[in-house]
Amino acid sequence: MSAAVAGLLTGLSLIMAIGAQNAFVLRQGLRRAHVGLVVALCAASDALLIAVGVGGVGALVQQHPTVLAVLRWSGAAYLAAYGARSLWSARRPQALHAAPEREGGRWAVVATTLALTYLNPHVYLDTVLMLGSLANQHGADRWWFAAGAAAGSLAWFACLGFGARAASHVLGRPATWRLLDLAVGVVMVALALRLLLG
Repeated sequence: MSAAVAGLLTGLSLIMAIGAQNAFVLRQGLRRAHVGLVVALCAASDALLIAVGVGGVGALVQQHPTVLAVLRWSGAAYLAAYGARSLWSARRPQALHAAPEREGGRWAVVATTLALTYLNPHVYLDTVLMLGSLANQHGADRWWFAAGAAAGSLAWFACLGFGARAASHVLGRPATWRLLDLAVGVVMVALALRLLLG
């Protein structure tokens, strides 16, 4: 069960960074337009990418054990850089601004959601490579880690989408994003150290 909790916390810390996908989910939540659909697509996409990362990286590591060492060091470097970037962002906080509204129906929302998910190179670094390699640190419990990470993704997108209107006055404050960036930065640096020392 500790692997599931670790997956949940890691997944949440990776997905909380301010980005185009999160801004889009927030915007849809504020507009109350196709929120359930957007949340479901984002969460299902993350679950799929996490499973690909855990399954693919796991099979690769079993066949080539030296790959684990390479993934560990590259993962630690990526996490440290990610954490440093978040800590740097916390120095100059900005409010989150969603992209300008565009006219369009359900299919336009689906296309935008999928594009923001699958055309983002960071999703492959964060979700496939990073979560996959971190999950494989848990050995036989790696799928519990993956389940925790997928649950974290679902919880985050649901909170963003359905909680956006209620929290609109808080989300517009730079101090909120300073705290968020600070928390993400600390967690990422701690994970990088764990990978290096573990």
